[in-house]
Order: sequence, then structure tokens, then C-alpha cells
Amino acid sequence: MKKNYPAKMLAIILMTMMLPALLKAQTDKSKRPSPPATATGKIGDATVTIDYSSPSVKGRKIFGGLLPYDKLWRAGANEATMFETDKDIVVEGKKLPAGKYSFFATPGEKEWKIFFNSETGQWGDKKDGSANMDPAKTVLEITVKPKKTSELNEKLEYAVMKNGFGFRWEYTDVFVSVK
Repeated sequence: MKKNYPAKMLAIILMTMMLPALLKAQTDKSKRPSPPATATGKIGDATVTIDYSSPSVKGRKIFGGLLPYDKLWRAGANEATMFETDKDIVVEGKKLPAGKYSFFATPGEKEWKIFFNSETGQWGDKKDGSANMDPAKTVLEITVKPKKTSELNEKLEYAVMKNGFGFRWEYTDVFVSVK
């Protein structure tokens, strides 16, 4: 039986040369179906930055469908959404110290619960599909009222404005007052 060492060596060399390119493709977040996005702005003296992944509607019913009412959601896709403020702020009348937080929400038909959590850097969902938030690390919980819109917002989009921040997706607009 004749051994074909040159062909095996060539195959190993080619695979070794291709491995870095394959690994880079795996880490390029902009190629994801729900690509990363950032919203940043000033609210008073504070700079607020929200890092999230932006999923699309793609013809699906989102709130009350894909994302059931009264179930905790990572407020984006992929990794948990991150909220950062460089100064203390007052969110819906409650103080939030300067810092970096994971940001979660529980959608409801008439009101939403919003959570700022001290655990950061985690993937947004656990293997069982539930949101990956440790309730014991919740720093602030508020309640806001969503607004229905008549215009479809295909991609989840956050915005930071001078009087707060908000996000819209599908036919829902959620605003959080900040001072």
C-alpha cells in the first residue's frame, strides 16, 4: 500500500492557512442576522450609550407573538443589551448611579417593566430560551407605558434624546423619561 504523504501535507497546510479566515468570519458580528447597533447621546450632562443587536420583524408578530407578553426579554438579540451612563441620572423618577448595566424588559399590552441589572457581558438568553438576567442583581426597575404606532418599524432601533431614551420595533414605541 502506497502512502501519499505530499497530498496529506498539502491538505494540512491549506487547512492551517484557511483557519484564521474562518475564525474571523465567526467573530464578525456585522454579518449576523441581527447586527450590532449603538445609540448614544447626551441627557443633561450625562452621556448615555446603548449597545444592542437589532433584529428584524421579517413578517412575524413580535410583541404578544414571538415575544410573549409578561415574559422577560433581553431587549435586543444575541448578547444582553448594554446601557451605560457616565453620570448619575434619574430614570422615571428613580436614581440610577453612573455605570454600565445590562438592560432587560418585560413587555405587556398596557405597560412594560424595564430592568437595569449590574451583571454585564452575558449572552441575552439561556439555553432554555429564558432571558439571562439574575433578578438579585437588578439595580433599578421601572414601569412605562408603550405606544402603538401605525407605521411598521422593521428593525429594532434605540434612540437617546435630551429628555430620555426609547426604542421602537414592529408597531410599538417605548419611551423612558430621564433627567
